Amino acid sequence: MDYCNKKHTAEEYVKISDNNYVPFPEAFSDGGITWQLLHSSPETSSWTAIFNCPAGSSFASHIHAGPGEYFLTKGKMEVRGGEQEGGSTAYAPSYGFESSGALHGKTFFPVESQFYMTFLGPLNFIDDNGKVIASIGWAEAQGAWLATKNEAA
Repeated sequence: MDYCNKKHTAEEYVKISDNNYVPFPEAFSDGGITWQLLHSSPETSSWTAIFNCPAGSSFASHIHAGPGEYFLTKGKMEVRGGEQEGGSTAYAPSYGFESSGALHGKTFFPVESQFYMTFLGPLNFIDDNGKVIASIGWAEAQGAWLATKNEAA
């Protein structure tokens, strides 16, 4: 195979300040979380976003179908109840890795926070019984972003 002639996916550059943050779907969050989708890739089944999380906001319970990496740029994030309940608490600035199959109850932001995250595979939101109610992969994230971005325009 001639790798020099292999079709390549176009490179992207996103200037975050050129885009508006839009509300993250309320079915999966509480407290006014906003986000920007920075990249979605069918090539790697990944999606990358930056999230602004007001004090007191949270994400609904979910399972990481694939691994993910995040960088908490501002604030504090409590996962699985935070340190006080045997979970984890991230303080900015910090990096975190989420393994495939990681189960998170409500992810809570006690103070205004911001983080950047790449999801390698879907994020499965679950109900109180652990049943998947929505699976958000690169295509779903892209669709939600475009729909919400167009509504805000």
